Parts: sequence; structure tokens; C-alpha cells
Amino acid sequence: MERKPNYEIDPLILNRRSLRVMSSEPLEENEFMPLFEAARWAPSSFNGQHWRFIYAKKGTKHWDEFFNLLGEWNKGWCVNAALLVIVVSKKTLDRNENPARTHSFDTGAAWENLALEGTRRGLIVHAMEGFDYEEAKKLLDLNDNYQVEAMIAIGKPGKKEGVDKQYHEMEDNPSERRPLSEIVFEGRMKILK
Repeated sequence: MERKPNYEIDPLILNRRSLRVMSSEPLEENEFMPLFEAARWAPSSFNGQHWRFIYAKKGTKHWDEFFNLLGEWNKGWCVNAALLVIVVSKKTLDRNENPARTHSFDTGAAWENLALEGTRRGLIVHAMEGFDYEEAKKLLDLNDNYQVEAMIAIGKPGKKEGVDKQYHEMEDNPSERRPLSEIVFEGRMKILK
């Protein structure tokens, strides 16, 4: 199955996917730091750059701490990732410590830059919510000015035989998206399921 947009868009955006089959090969710093560099240049309110990315490389002491935060479903495929990243946002403005209402929105923009750069480089970059947010906050010793947003698994593509068959169908079938008529409205939003 091939994704088909209603309007022409860049293939990098159209073909970005959250695949799961990774090779277990390590990533060198020069292979993964450009993803964070791309995230660095995302737009943000008052140029606050509210995002923080805390990573653990496979084979380090931090890896097990991060891996043990994952739910069982995600452990099944993240075992082959080279990097696990906890995404955090700062909830206050640096300039006056007032609430930063768009901290999550801005951090999402940084995540998208990271994901697109990873895709451009032929890496698998998969964000997820299936982990223990409270334990992550404790592990990272975060105060209430910070919010855990997501976790990301990053790695080189692998072979399907390297993961359980339950993940194969998702690899073979790109997910679709809601039609524009369900997400774009003029003047007022229609309440849909």
C-alpha cells in the first residue's frame, strides 16, 4: 500500500513512518546528534526552545533505566533500538518564569524536525507514549517546571525476522490519516467522533 495525499507535499513528510524493526546496531554520535541539531532549529514561542532530549545509548548503564520504563508491548521491539530518548518540555518562560502555554506545542515541533531528519538519514525514529511517565520524571529528577512528553526509539533499519511476528503487519502497511474534512474547518469546528 502506498500513501496518497490529496495535495502535493514533500515526499519526506508523506513517507515518514513510525516503524519498529531495528537492527540492534549501535549509532555513533555523528549519526544521531544531527537529529537533535534539527530539533534545535524548531520554532517556539518567544524563542523559548522548551524542549529537552535526554538519551540513553544501548549498552550503557542508562539504557536499562530507560528500557525498564517501557510497557511490555514496546519492550518487545525497542530491545533492538540503538537509542532511547525521553522528551521533556519546560513549562515556564525563561525570561520571567510565567507559564509557557505552548511548551508542549513547541516541543512537538522539535520532535517533528528530529523525526524528519532521522527519516532523511534512513534511520527509524519512533515516538511513543507506552512508558511510565511518573517513573521517568523521578528517574530524571525533574521538578514541576518540567513535563515528560514522550519517549523515542531510534535505530538503523533491521530485518523483520529480528522481531516478533505481531509487529510485521504494521511494518508492511503504512497507516492512513483522517481526511482533511475531519481536521480542517472554516470558521467553526464540527464536533466529530
